[in-house]
Amino acid sequence: MLPYKTVAEAATALGRPLTTLEAIWLNYSADKSDYFLYCHNILFLFLIFSVAPLPLIFLELKLSDSVQPFKIQPKVKLSSSEIFRCYKSVMKMFFLVVGPLQLVSYPSIKMIGIRTSLPLPSGWEIAMQLLVYFLIEDYTNYWIHRFLHCKWGYEKIHRVHHEYMAPIGFAAPYAHWAEILILGIPSFLGPAIVPGHMITFWLWIALRQIEAIDTHSGYDIPWSPTKYIPFYGGADHHDYHHYVGGLSHSNFASVFTYCDYIYGTDKGYRYHKKLLGKSRWLKAVVPMYRPR
Repeated sequence: MLPYKTVAEAATALGRPLTTLEAIWLNYSADKSDYFLYCHNILFLFLIFSVAPLPLIFLELKLSDSVQPFKIQPKVKLSSSEIFRCYKSVMKMFFLVVGPLQLVSYPSIKMIGIRTSLPLPSGWEIAMQLLVYFLIEDYTNYWIHRFLHCKWGYEKIHRVHHEYMAPIGFAAPYAHWAEILILGIPSFLGPAIVPGHMITFWLWIALRQIEAIDTHSGYDIPWSPTKYIPFYGGADHHDYHHYVGGLSHSNFASVFTYCDYIYGTDKGYRYHKKLLGKSRWLKAVVPMYRPR
């Protein structure tokens, strides 16, 4: 809860006029506890899990011919009832695990120093902190994900997530309850090492989940803005991980591709892409040389 209630009091404390965004933040948060503000994450995650996957799901169900060229595994098509079953399972875990975890984890957020006070961070500061969070999460998630693909980890925990060999957006958070808890560690490490403002923390949680939904979408959209992010894996990279499934050791990265390249866990994927490229080339060239 902020120590001042009005814009004038805040301006006096800061020694300068408030920006428009700071005034909006003050008016919204001045009479709300830090715990209440932190718990906004529950609403954000519910909306993201429910709404973010819908556009491509709608296209697949209603306009499948239009998006078929971008579907990574075009032979696999889930019915609306199968998709809804996935969503119901995700919501069950949300209300039994994700939501309660948010409610009880506030002391750790307070301990590491996530603040709600003014001044607000600059756009540059937010962007740099988010980049650090993504890099830390990606590296630690890589190794935890590899552990989950050992015999014990896969059979006891991770196989639930791999029930979808051709993933859909709703399947991004579809997992065993233990996996949800374990993979919360990499998401927490970045803010713990480089604590920032509550708004930055909200953005981090939201963007990480949106990114996970994107990589599980099952579609490689050529005009996606993510194509301009260096080393971004995207749906094509992660879809292969689900395609080979099981105890295979391929494409463990959650966001970027550099760990898989450095540690050699993308060799199968790169070979697969090479063969796929040759196949497409032959389909395009061979008809030109058919005898008349």
